[in-house]
Amino acid sequence: MFEGKSLIEIIRLGGWTFSVLIIISIVSVTVIAYKLFEFWVKSKITRQRFISTLMDRLRKNRIDAAIEICENINTPMAPVAKAGLISYRDGEGTMRESMDMEIMIQTVKLEKFTTIIGTVGSVAVYIGLFGTVLGIIRAFHDIAKVGAGGISIVIGGVSEALIATAAGLFVAIPAVVAYNFLMKYVEKFAVDMEYTASTVIDFLSVKDNIPDKGNTNETQQI
Repeated sequence: MFEGKSLIEIIRLGGWTFSVLIIISIVSVTVIAYKLFEFWVKSKITRQRFISTLMDRLRKNRIDAAIEICENINTPMAPVAKAGLISYRDGEGTMRESMDMEIMIQTVKLEKFTTIIGTVGSVAVYIGLFGTVLGIIRAFHDIAKVGAGGISIVIGGVSEALIATAAGLFVAIPAVVAYNFLMKYVEKFAVDMEYTASTVIDFLSVKDNIPDKGNTNETQQI
């Protein structure tokens, strides 16, 4: 049906919904590429390496040096550790509260723009189906005008209308896959941040031989 047709002609056959799908697919691919690059950069420092470097400074009681390391490393774990260390050094608030707040902030930053991908994955199929329905309506309208012998017009019109559904699936499937992959990455970062927070709190609590600063309300019954 589309043999010998140019891309512009195929887009015209798909109708305005096809043009919408092209636009949102460009947006989706751009966001996916941006987030993948961002997560790749933030994943270059592993949790074990970061904590090992941090603990090395803390064992030497070099709090400021540990904070400086957090400022120079591009990973979600760094701002979390920094928030706790500053709270510990300045004696303002509790380490747990400071770190939990920073974990929420970093999680929101990691999820930034991912809703665009999720939305594209959800609505692209429906946009394609809407375009197909419009094409079928147009095909039956054409057969109503030509009368007998118009079945070929219907078949041709339907096959052309189905290009919108195919385009919708073509846009939606990669978006859904990418969204699930990115959200798994966000979950991994969240686990790393929680583990870092617990490690820093446990180390400094044991070091000072005092109860966990993040759980000062807990009482220990003997």
